[in-house]
Amino acid sequence: MIHPWHDVTPGVDGAELPGVFRAIIEIPKGSNNKYELDKPTGMLKLDRVLSSAVYYPANYGFIPQTLAEDHDPLDVLVYSTEEIPPMTLCEARAVGLMTMVDHGDPDHKIIAVLESDPIYSEFKKASDFPKHIFKMLKRFFEDYKTLEGKEVEVDDILPAETAHAVIEDCLARYEKARRTGGMKGL
Repeated sequence: MIHPWHDVTPGVDGAELPGVFRAIIEIPKGSNNKYELDKPTGMLKLDRVLSSAVYYPANYGFIPQTLAEDHDPLDVLVYSTEEIPPMTLCEARAVGLMTMVDHGDPDHKIIAVLESDPIYSEFKKASDFPKHIFKMLKRFFEDYKTLEGKEVEVDDILPAETAHAVIEDCLARYEKARRTGGMKGL
């Protein structure tokens, strides 16, 4: 069995990483179940059912072979017209970056579009989106954390170039951690 975090290559043939990458979906848009990768096994586990009347506004997952500052794979929100089932591998393009401060630490979320989506693939940058989309996104993260008794700060959406820098940093952090034995479970 392959491990989706460690054994899936993040690059896409014929495309430039970090702009276009493979994403692995954990949570389909519209869900109020929070699934996440079980790092030791590579399987998907149900972390919790959201405690508020909210649902994920986009497909949520991670970029393989990345290591974010929170010691998890780098989070990605993939906008598409349809729900993408959990553990589906898809090709996505970064259009922006949302950063939250969760427990005092930055928690980056890459904003991406599904490359093969006939509507969202036309969006080249975050500013192409209707403003209300990101108001909903920000409110989602604020609300679901608040009802769990946690406070977060959600920053404005930053441009794709900022997202590219974060992806590069997380790819390098993963490579260094793996090379030096800093990856738990490997």
